[in-house]
Amino acid sequence: MTHESPLEALLSTRLAADASAPHLTLETDSSSDDLALAIAQAADDRKGGDIVLLKVADVSYLADYFVLVTGFSHVQVRAIANSIEQTVKEKLQRVPVRIEGQAEGNWVLIDYGDVIAHIFLEKDREFYNLEAFWGHAERLSFAALQSASPSAKG
Repeated sequence: MTHESPLEALLSTRLAADASAPHLTLETDSSSDDLALAIAQAADDRKGGDIVLLKVADVSYLADYFVLVTGFSHVQVRAIANSIEQTVKEKLQRVPVRIEGQAEGNWVLIDYGDVIAHIFLEKDREFYNLEAFWGHAERLSFAALQSASPSAKG
């Protein structure tokens, strides 16, 4: 029995969707910015580590942003994912297109279409190394964004 990684599942779903909707485009706009920041803040509220926003809009059709977060246990990874889902629903009235990996809690992928959150256990984040894979994307540290803008905290 083979298991698809959450990223493989996302890619296969997106490729199938592209075949049926060839005119689909994703443009970065303020709603994507707001969503990425809300996701990062929700992860920070649950003590997620090393929160990074990758602005992939210029280098990929998959999304405008990836938000990468480290959780330090299976329970924390799931708690961060739940916090993101609840916060985004309450603040922005959005629900995910799909969620992958929540039962396992090693790598949870929450796909909002324009923003995709990746919550990893530390060893899985190191193994898959999305920061290197998407190294040509603009990298934004959530900690740096918070210190630069007091409004990012709340």
